This record gives sequence, structure tokens and C-alpha cells, in this order.
Amino acid sequence: MVFQGSSAAISHTGKVRSNNQDSGYAGSNLFVVADGMGGHAGGDVASSLAVNRLQRIDVPYDSTSTAERVLREAITDTAADLIDTVHQRPELAGMGTTVSALLMVDEYAVIAHIGDSRIYLFRDEALTQITTDHTFVQRLVDSGRITPEEARFHPRRSVLMRVLGDMDPDPEVDTFIMPTQPGDRWLLCSDGLSGVVDDPHTAKAMAAGQAPGRTADNLLRQALDGGAPDNVTIVIIDVGGAHPVFSGTPTIVGSASNPIGVEVPAARPGRTSWLHPNRQAANEPTHFEPAAEFLEELIEEDRRRARRRRWGWIAGLVLVLALLAAGMFGVYQFTQTRYYVGADTDSVVIFRGIQQDIGPISLSTTYEETGIELDALSPFTRATVERTISASSLDDARAIVDRLRAVSGGD
Repeated sequence: MVFQGSSAAISHTGKVRSNNQDSGYAGSNLFVVADGMGGHAGGDVASSLAVNRLQRIDVPYDSTSTAERVLREAITDTAADLIDTVHQRPELAGMGTTVSALLMVDEYAVIAHIGDSRIYLFRDEALTQITTDHTFVQRLVDSGRITPEEARFHPRRSVLMRVLGDMDPDPEVDTFIMPTQPGDRWLLCSDGLSGVVDDPHTAKAMAAGQAPGRTADNLLRQALDGGAPDNVTIVIIDVGGAHPVFSGTPTIVGSASNPIGVEVPAARPGRTSWLHPNRQAANEPTHFEPAAEFLEELIEEDRRRARRRRWGWIAGLVLVLALLAAGMFGVYQFTQTRYYVGADTDSVVIFRGIQQDIGPISLSTTYEETGIELDALSPFTRATVERTISASSLDDARAIVDRLRAVSGGD
């Protein structure tokens, strides 16, 4: 049965990249986002190959198992196309692409995924990430080394552990089947969106109740407002909805929509494939698939960075504490140049320091006993002494004491 619902696809170069290596597709039953990589000359070809190969399977299916098998085979065929293309065009060596695809079959969504583009489901006012990123930082999150929030800003967040490339003819693709229902909203996007706009803001846009096209525009605007350092590709699918579309012209966006005549090798017997690639870009040299031993090297480098960061914090803390201690010592030394006259238990005393205390710490000490008894003073003079009398110097404090001695009747 042909999918009943509505959809929209949009792609933008972003604010930093000079071309767009993303491709997107929204058809009758099939929806795809592919994020190309491999430098200026290769990523657009790779993502275009993926979309143009996959759109051939955009037909109704009798069963989810058949759809899952066909989807997996189409992605494997794309890997073979990439390898054949590099044999003919060696300058494209190293190109690759992520693929996140969703194929609707009756009340089910058949999903295939490789790389770090994402598929989300918005249902009952909650946004859920359905796919798992095949990235280095996701492995760190899975192993408990870092938190998901730390992963958003990790310097290795663009390192892919799995990708559809020109080296592996049998890629490891995640495929699974999920039930879907009227009212569901599905979001497919490249990391140009998910790496800039966080899940709460994405969920708010999805919950606004706007049509798929308006929702995609809203999300794109948020990515651009956030700097859009990468290409941004968004595909939104509403299951059912107020204006379901039973058929229509497929929407192709990004590099696959702007062919430049790069020829793709003929398909193997029984399958067909050729491409119209194009211009447009995503994640260049930082977006690659490392060898297994390099993963360990990255993990060790991450540990070294964590240790340096920890020692840096310790050194900074020690420096701050030292500055605080030096400042407090300087303040204390200053207080010891000041004097005042006050009362001890039952006599008049010259104190060195200042009258204020810092919590339990006194900033004054007894400097000189005067021998003047408090009982010898008039009530007013005694109260004045008990409130303390500030002096500008030690000589001034002794002069105050002499005056008090005179009024007390002492020698």
C-alpha cells in the first residue's frame, strides 16, 4: 500500500561550507538522508550515488521483511557503486557517505542506518532518537567514559566508526522494523542539524503543529542562527495528518538534485544504477572511518587530554588558593600596623590590629596593659572605651590612655 501522509525535504549549504555534500529524498514510500564526505570533490558524488540508487526502490511492498531485504541490498549496491566509481575516477578515493533511510510498509517503518545522520520519532509530545550514531564519541558514551552532553562538544565528535565508503563492499548496516501510527512525526537529518540544535529545541519545533515544510524551515532557521558550520539536510514525514498525500512527485534535495554528469558504473546483472551527482558539502577530512588500532590511539589520546585537563584544574586551583592566601596575609599584615584602645575583662588595654573579626578569626591582639581599671572611669567614659577608641598610631593610642588616666584619677 502506498504511504498515506505528508512529507517535506530541505537542504542548505550552511554558513561555513563552500558546497553542499548532503543529499535528501522524500518520495511516496521511501525517505533518505545521506551526508557525504571525502573532500570537495567526493562527498557530493557519494551522497548522490546513495540517493539515486535508493530512490529506485521507492515502491509499495507486500511485507516488511521484503522491504528490509531490498533496502539492505540497495545500500550494499551503493557501496559497490562507490568502489567502481573510484576505480574509474581515482581522484575521488576516500569518498563516503552516511545513509539514514526509512521505508514505509503499511503500519510499519523499515529503517536502515549507517553513520551519524539520525532518525527521530516524535510521538505523544516526546522526541526519541531511533538510530545510534556510529561515531567514536558514541562509543565513549556507551562505555561510560563521557556523558551525552560532553559528546556534543567533544573534539572527536565527527570521527565515524562506520560509513558507506569506497573500501568495504559489504558494509555493516543497522536495519530494523518499528510500528508506526497516525500522528507520528518522523525526522531524518544530517549532523548539520543535530550537532547544532539540541533535542529540546527540536522537540519544540516538532510539537508546534505546523506542516512538514514549515517545520523543516523552522529547524533550518535554528541551525543557521546557531552558526550552521556544516551542511543541513532535513526530511520530515507525518503519518496520516490533516492533508495526507497519496501520491506525488518525489522531492530530491542537496547534491543529488543538481547533477553535473559524473557517470557511475553500470549495475551488475539483475540491478541497475547510475548517477547524476553534483556540487554541495558536509564533513570533510575530520569525518572519516578510522582503523581499529587508531581507535585505541584516539582513546589513549582522550585519556591524556583528560589527565592534562585534570592537572590544569589542580594547578589553577593551587594558584588561586596561593593568591588568596597571599592577599589575606597582606591584609593581616596591614591590620598589624593599626592600634586602638579598648576594654579587656576589667581594665583598659591598647590593642594592635583592627576592631573587626572575620568569623572566628580575630584581627587584633593585646599589645599593652595600661593598668587603668574600668571601675575607675565614669559610666560614659567606660562605655566609650568598651565601644573602642580608634587611634592613628601607637603614640596616638598612648596619648588616649594618658587622657583616660588623667580623668580616672590615676598617676
